[in-house]
Amino acid sequence: MLTLICKQTSGFTLRAQGVRMIGSCIPKDKIDDFPVKNEPVLTYLKGSAERKNLEKALEETASQIEDVPIIIGDKEIRNNNVRYQVMPHNHQKKIAKFYYADKKEIQSAIDVAVKAQKQWDNVPISKRLKIWEKAANLMANEYRAKLNATTMLGQAKTIVQAEIDAAAELIDFFRMNAYFFKEALKYQPISENPKVTLNSMRYRGIDGFIAAVSPFNFTAIGGNLAYTPALVGNAVLWKPSDTALLSNYTIFKILREAGVPPGVVNFVPADGPDFGDTITASKHFAGLNFTGSVPTFNRLWKQVGQNIDKYINFPRLIGECGGKNYHFVHPSADIKTVIPATIRSSFEFCGQKCSACSRMYVPESLWPKIKDGLLEERSKLKIGDPTKIENFTSAVIDDKAFDRIKGYIEHAKNSSNLTILGGGKCDNSVGYFIEPTIVHTTDPLDKIMTEEIFGPVLTIYVYKDNTLDETLKLVESSTPFALTGAVFAQDESFLKRALEELKITAGNFYVNDKSTGSVVGQQPFGGGRMSGTNDKAGGPHYTLRWASPQAIKETFVPQTEIYYPYMHGK
Repeated sequence: MLTLICKQTSGFTLRAQGVRMIGSCIPKDKIDDFPVKNEPVLTYLKGSAERKNLEKALEETASQIEDVPIIIGDKEIRNNNVRYQVMPHNHQKKIAKFYYADKKEIQSAIDVAVKAQKQWDNVPISKRLKIWEKAANLMANEYRAKLNATTMLGQAKTIVQAEIDAAAELIDFFRMNAYFFKEALKYQPISENPKVTLNSMRYRGIDGFIAAVSPFNFTAIGGNLAYTPALVGNAVLWKPSDTALLSNYTIFKILREAGVPPGVVNFVPADGPDFGDTITASKHFAGLNFTGSVPTFNRLWKQVGQNIDKYINFPRLIGECGGKNYHFVHPSADIKTVIPATIRSSFEFCGQKCSACSRMYVPESLWPKIKDGLLEERSKLKIGDPTKIENFTSAVIDDKAFDRIKGYIEHAKNSSNLTILGGGKCDNSVGYFIEPTIVHTTDPLDKIMTEEIFGPVLTIYVYKDNTLDETLKLVESSTPFALTGAVFAQDESFLKRALEELKITAGNFYVNDKSTGSVVGQQPFGGGRMSGTNDKAGGPHYTLRWASPQAIKETFVPQTEIYYPYMHGK
């Protein structure tokens, strides 16, 4: 006799004994309850085991050019469209050789994924959860140094930035998403009389394929975009960023070792338009999991709209597109908190975080001390090779980013309403190095205060203390973005007011803390407006965005009547 346990919406437990169930209630011993907590961030102190392992991995990674094929199903493909990933801080040094899939190969990946999805969806959820648990353990142990080394050398992240991203956050995504999905399975619909009618719910993948388009700036995002849809039963075409190729390939290999079958996630580097045109033209296109620029997301969304009549499903579109994140300083703010929080938020990883502080509003009464403090701390920052312990930050990601960011700095040099207070030097002779730069503006609507730069440039508008109300309105009205923002104040009444008045300005809102540093499971991440669809990666609902639920009703008492009792005059 099989005993199944289903949690009801009313909170009580139903035990249905001797009842043959075909729905999604899973035998209790099939999915273990397991505690979940955030992965600790290691310190890498001199002489520590993790430091020695990392140094060895860095040496091994830097000593070779790894050959990375296109992987479709169980086939490795190498064609004539060869590309290379270089170190941003030493752009003559290649670390990976890879290949662009053409449209025919992308279509082949679609065909393989569509076929694999049906088989993968039949794999018991309990088995998928064990694969995710194994992958997280591999990342936390055997492959931790490799993930960090490929991220440091390929994306120019310092030790702490790589550890936070490629180790801790990536592991958190795999553990937390498995946990959140497991918890979602506990919900079962109400069955008022289970001996007569039993209601249940199960979660399926979406028939077709999901396209994952991931960015360079967080290794963890690549793993999350590609593998969270896979967890709930989908098959995926993963287009990694060219400039995060090696770290993303490392994730792919770990998941294959953990047990994800060939074809469930296909590793498909490609030219952006070729990839976008091909996936959106397929009738099997079921969803897009995207992090990148607004223009690219808009282009893909338009293509989906143009092709909507041909799809089997209405595609699910999830996108995170960056921001113009702010620090708003109230006259009551603690300056000793404002200065280090702003330096870290603006300049860690060269400001190449979706959440990095890029604009700042400072009251005139605090400006002299904040200005001096920011410039003093900025002058101490060392930039260079990310493997060198003393360096706070390194190079921007590539030549395109270098030219774009330099363009904003040149704009600041040539504008009468802008003054560069510190930094401003750019040098791409060896690596793509741009000094952390602080700009003062007298125009709060200058493009340097309203457009996303995605680089180490902080622009500050100083407002008169008696214009606080008007300045607060600028936070909301200046840009089309609404990703992250922070307010610094000791005045509790102002903090309560800001929390309400700035409600729509940020998906992640910080009080007396920097605008960066969201942690999976603690601050689910995402923003609205042109910052994205705000589906909160790292939160409990994210996995269900990729699931297709099925409600099941099982009736055990035969239906023999057509007419209702009142129709017989009873």
